[in-house]
Amino acid sequence: MSHGERPVDYANGLVGTAPLDQQKLIGNAPPPGEQLYSGFTSPSAMLPHSSTELGPINANLDVNYPAGVRAPYFYPNRMIYGFTSGADGSPTVMPVVGDWTVPPERSASVYDKAREKASPGYYSVYLDDYQTLAEMTATTWAGIFRFTFPQAEKAHILVDLGRGGGDIEVVDDHTVRGISRDGRSYFVAEFSRPFTGFGAFKQHPAEHPGYSLLGDDEVDPDARTISGHFAGAYLRFTTTSREQVLVKVASGASYAMAEERLKAEEPGWNFDAVRQQAEQAWAKKLDKIEVQGGTREQKMLFYSCLYHSFYSPQLRARKGEQFTDRNGVVQQAAYDRYGPVPLWDTGRNQIVLLTLLEPDVKVNILQSELDAARESGYMETSFHGDNASLMYLGDWERGLKFDWAGVYDYLRKNATDPNGPRGHLAEYVQRGWIPDVIPQGNPSPPYAGGNAGVATTLEYSWDDYALALYAKKLGKEDDYNLFLKRAHNYRNVFDPSTHFMRGKTEDGQWISPFDPREPYYNFMMKEASGWSTLWLVPHDVQGLIDLLGGREKFTAKLDEFFSTPYTAKGICRDCTGVIGQYVQGNQPDQQAAYFYDWGGQPWKTEELTRKILALMYGSDRYGLAFPGMDDQGSTSSWYVMSALGFYPVDPSSPDYILGSPIFDKATIHLGNGHDFTIVAHNNSAKNIYIQSATLNGKPWNKPWFSHSDMVDGGTLSLTMGPLPNKQWGSAVDAIPPSMTPR
Repeated sequence: MSHGERPVDYANGLVGTAPLDQQKLIGNAPPPGEQLYSGFTSPSAMLPHSSTELGPINANLDVNYPAGVRAPYFYPNRMIYGFTSGADGSPTVMPVVGDWTVPPERSASVYDKAREKASPGYYSVYLDDYQTLAEMTATTWAGIFRFTFPQAEKAHILVDLGRGGGDIEVVDDHTVRGISRDGRSYFVAEFSRPFTGFGAFKQHPAEHPGYSLLGDDEVDPDARTISGHFAGAYLRFTTTSREQVLVKVASGASYAMAEERLKAEEPGWNFDAVRQQAEQAWAKKLDKIEVQGGTREQKMLFYSCLYHSFYSPQLRARKGEQFTDRNGVVQQAAYDRYGPVPLWDTGRNQIVLLTLLEPDVKVNILQSELDAARESGYMETSFHGDNASLMYLGDWERGLKFDWAGVYDYLRKNATDPNGPRGHLAEYVQRGWIPDVIPQGNPSPPYAGGNAGVATTLEYSWDDYALALYAKKLGKEDDYNLFLKRAHNYRNVFDPSTHFMRGKTEDGQWISPFDPREPYYNFMMKEASGWSTLWLVPHDVQGLIDLLGGREKFTAKLDEFFSTPYTAKGICRDCTGVIGQYVQGNQPDQQAAYFYDWGGQPWKTEELTRKILALMYGSDRYGLAFPGMDDQGSTSSWYVMSALGFYPVDPSSPDYILGSPIFDKATIHLGNGHDFTIVAHNNSAKNIYIQSATLNGKPWNKPWFSHSDMVDGGTLSLTMGPLPNKQWGSAVDAIPPSMTPR
């Protein structure tokens, strides 16, 4: 760390908001006229795991967004339409000087990129058109804006409920409140000084699909209440030069809850004190890892990614507070209750990072998922696959204390109940694989619809192996054998004639035509090509080696994977950040660079992970880009752990697979009070290859280590060099464990 600078000083909330801009890294995405699928992080002011976000909305409403995904912020856009003020259902807030029209698009302002700043817990920007500085910071349940206006007779603050609409009420000369249209979210906004005038507005949208904002506007001066589309209130002030007006906003399940949150968390108007508290909260999190060496840019990217890694899951209620459960019942939280874990995304890496850094928080997350399962009847699955078993087994293996037996009932129910959340489970159990039906009238490539039968079979096999080991730990031998057999189902979709995972029709025939370079998306694969999906066997890499014909053929296949040009005809919007056929911008193959450690060529993993870290993060002209979506902390967590030099290829396993650390020294302050340190001697941009290693003072010749090697603290010491040491870590008995014995 540089003298006087703390981890929190390096973190930049704008990291991840920009797209990659080198075509060779982007592949063939996006289609003409569509925004690149990249980043989708937010520079908003927020706290760790908080659902309260105050930040800019600069999304161009005329742009076609991929697959209906809309991010409120995209770095290259140069107009700001307003600012978010909290959780879902909270209003948009926008300062406007002079005359205005109904939001959002026509009250926008150009903003000064040079004066834009996003740091942990804080965001600010200068609105050129209104000569107004907008600043914002947040507490757990509330946020506070500070607008510095020019001298103006008509300085306005607009508060509206956006496209969803709802009800707005001007309560008195310093308070506005409202309810979202669905009635689930209430907000209260208080102003630091009385407004001198007010009114209400809404928009009458035309009957038009999509995001069209065509329609008639309605503005009602002096009106205190209004309901409808873009329902809002305008508050007018007369300001002197550099006069500040502050706005506090809180949301909740009732007006009383929103008001209580404002009183409890922001009782006064000391913006700087609230900002300092937010920064201190983030500093406490980011201080958990200290790094030395590396470039300033690498430190910035590292701590910015670590910052994004604490985004999810989001806190729903502190202990003692009220929240609405899965059944719509209002409860009082007996512990800090969190929302769903995005298991298909962060379940591959970030859940492990949280266990290392904040195990007490992680136990509450585990309890939240279990209680949500008790309320709904099933364990959360999150989008695709059934990966909760990976999280629970992984945390059990890492020594957390929990009701492991109680969780098992729900994990097992997910895996055995055809009416549960595992799609196509009956077919999977009956056949050992999930078929795909060729879509009618859908050209090949890419066949955008289907069962994602191959990918789903692979995901369920992975989940079932974790479930088998879980059952064994509980002494349930029959279940262990049942799920262990199912854990081998991935073999049923391996086509030995092509040496790829390949879809089958209902009668068991291989689907033809088949091109592994094509991103079939939901047909056979899931947001990935056949090349990417081949490696989706993290629980049994040795078994995949055997299917491909041994170590030499396995590593040759990996070489081909990383060198075959990306020439797909079909467009995969998620498939950005490419090296050959490899896609860093989406989850299915993000572990593949580490597979060389199983193939006896760990120096290729060392080289590739360094290359991915350098090319896919911050390589754009702004120095801010991410490949693909961050997916609530997944892509950023990949960076954090890979920059440290290790990665949890299978999060259900306690093993960490080695890459190449970019820092000379990194100290992880584990949440259990111990420190684990990675030291890289002779480290540099050229010295990327491990020459030798010691682990806790003993010679180490394996390209992996286990959680037991770090849990009580210790040191992994690596000596780096400019050329591969092909003897280090390459022996057959040095490879990481798999389901199939080596």
